[in-house]
Amino acid sequence: MKVSLRTVVAGIAMLSLAACGSAYISSDISAAAGSDGVQVVELSPATVAHANRSPYTPQDLPLAFSRIAGGGGGPRGAERLPDPVFDAQARPGALEVRVPPSANPGPYEIGVGDVLLFATPRGESTAEELAGLVAAQNQRQGYTVQDNGDIAIPDVGRIMVAGLTLAQAEDAVFERLLEARIDPSFSLEVAEFNSQRISVGGAVRNPGVVPVGMTPVYLDEVLASVGGLSLDADDFAVIRIYRDGTLYQIPTSELYSDQGLQRLRLQDGDSLFVDTAYDFEQAQAYFEEVISRAEFNRAARADAIDQLATEVSIRRGALEESRQNFRDRLELGAEGQEYVYIAGEVGEPGRFALPFENRAVLADALFDAGGWNESTGNPSQIYLLRAQDSSAYVAAVTAYRLDGSNAANLVMATRLELRPGDVIFVAEQPVTRWNRVIDQITPSIIGLGTAAIR
Repeated sequence: MKVSLRTVVAGIAMLSLAACGSAYISSDISAAAGSDGVQVVELSPATVAHANRSPYTPQDLPLAFSRIAGGGGGPRGAERLPDPVFDAQARPGALEVRVPPSANPGPYEIGVGDVLLFATPRGESTAEELAGLVAAQNQRQGYTVQDNGDIAIPDVGRIMVAGLTLAQAEDAVFERLLEARIDPSFSLEVAEFNSQRISVGGAVRNPGVVPVGMTPVYLDEVLASVGGLSLDADDFAVIRIYRDGTLYQIPTSELYSDQGLQRLRLQDGDSLFVDTAYDFEQAQAYFEEVISRAEFNRAARADAIDQLATEVSIRRGALEESRQNFRDRLELGAEGQEYVYIAGEVGEPGRFALPFENRAVLADALFDAGGWNESTGNPSQIYLLRAQDSSAYVAAVTAYRLDGSNAANLVMATRLELRPGDVIFVAEQPVTRWNRVIDQITPSIIGLGTAAIR
């Protein structure tokens, strides 16, 4: 059967018209403006502010993501010293004065429990203050030396200071500030002396401990700091000094008559006991108690650290398991996460998950999908579609149009907040629509032409 050329041309024309009408139908928003409840609004700073006023609260993460694996509880304090129990003895004729060797421990060494005062200069302006170490620390901030011997300064990190003199600690902090690229203008001082102390007990008004600081500590000053001796006018007493396993003694009668004994320098770890029993029994009991308490505190501290490490490890494992369960449920779709949907001429159409506990903007979702297709997308026709009443079956739709052909307008994409259920749509270029029509009708034309030749 032969077909005339006129018939072929007529068939091609009819097929082309049919293809233009029904073979390819592209999505279009501008044509629907003003009808079917669709309102197209040009994006401007005012319309962005209006769109962002719609109520929205981002989804919260489970509590497991805000908790830390901290532990609590430490060793209990030791009980108070027992009340002295002794039998009165006859007054001795004379007691030998045994004075401990001269003490010269050298410069004060920082220890566990000391509080260091870190001071940074106040800036001349608000901008200079904010450029300091930490905005909240542009004056003075105290840091306690922890059990492991370090202090933790925000934005700098942990610095080992135990066993260092104040000058050495300043050098260590200075080096860390330089490593962190922070202005090394600061001063450091010891605000509380808690690591070195002298124990005082017996016949004194206020038994207790006396801290050892930067300046030398002398016997008369220590006795004065605990309220002085608690003796009657005719009482005999002797001051027992326990140092490094050796017991020394100074009768009070000798103390007050010898200025050199009053200015006897004491050192960290010394224990004093004012004894009125005329023998070593009560003093020995006191020193044994001091030693036992120190050993108990060390053992209790070690146990507390071990218990804390175990508790933190268990809590960290439980938190991580809870977090992983949430991630698995999220991946499987068991958690109701909120999404924005992306269609049209973009790099990767699909859906964009709104972040937890934060707000996303149009630019986040658009460029997460690869932006608009440079070959087929129309940058002047970027739309954010939002239903005004999500509870209704058929909702009025506002189409916020962004003209991305003007690059300056893309700034508004970084400010327009997204809401759950929003649809981002990038229209195609007119030439893209025509090319797709041609792509659809070309096989039919070729087939019809082949049939005509036959």
